[in-house]
Amino acid sequence: MLGHPIGELVMLALWIAGAGLVVGVLAGLFGIGGGAVIVPVLYEVFRALDVPEDLRMQMCIGTSIAIILPTTIRSYYGHKKKGAVIAEVVRVWALPAVFGVAIGAATATYAPSSVFKIAFVVFAAFIATRMLIGADRLSLGTELPGRAVLSVYGFITGLVSSLVGVSGGAVANAVLTLYGRPMHQTVGTAAGIGVPITIAGTIGYMLAGWPHQAQLPPLSIGFVSLIGFALMAPVSSYTASYGVRLAHWLPRRQLEIAFGIFLALASLRFVFSLIG
Repeated sequence: MLGHPIGELVMLALWIAGAGLVVGVLAGLFGIGGGAVIVPVLYEVFRALDVPEDLRMQMCIGTSIAIILPTTIRSYYGHKKKGAVIAEVVRVWALPAVFGVAIGAATATYAPSSVFKIAFVVFAAFIATRMLIGADRLSLGTELPGRAVLSVYGFITGLVSSLVGVSGGAVANAVLTLYGRPMHQTVGTAAGIGVPITIAGTIGYMLAGWPHQAQLPPLSIGFVSLIGFALMAPVSSYTASYGVRLAHWLPRRQLEIAFGIFLALASLRFVFSLIG
């Protein structure tokens, strides 16, 4: 199967499933789809499976978005039941976000892998810094901006999501926090905007990778690996509900610091791959 020993495939499956446990909890806890965790893990998996270097990062991003789709939906409905979603923000951001996703997915067809590595490094470094310094203290005001500005935020969220393989929750969470929204609302709303982003992103990366199909692993549709999706998505989707519960009562500072350190290390991994 895939030209690799069964023992190696079993180990890879265990790594993916184990990462899925963490991804699901993070999705519910921080309102993120977990792509910041999935992409570094999948990069090592696809390296072991000899996915071409110039397509590997795109494969990681497309598969990551597909994996976090059910997780994001589950997280969104969990927070919605608790009344923690700002519906108007989700409605205003949805269309511009999908437009941003489309541009990012189109870029994946032609841009070199280094573009996506750089994007991930910048994104991970930003989120890691925010986690480590406790940037929730920063503020741009106490009221959300008008529809036009919110639409710009939506576009940026979608574009960033499609370039780094996330649901957009981390970006949306940061924006809403800067405008003084309560943490529970930022987490729930971030999960809500992730639903159209991950749906559009999955379809977009399937189409973007189609011209390269002959160079991609078996059981892939474009830049989406069905093997990765089948192994990680059910686990992460199931554990998202536990993250939702934790988000409503668990002190988060220690977890933020740990997650920030992880992202910093992941950033360094891609920096080394760029200069190596």
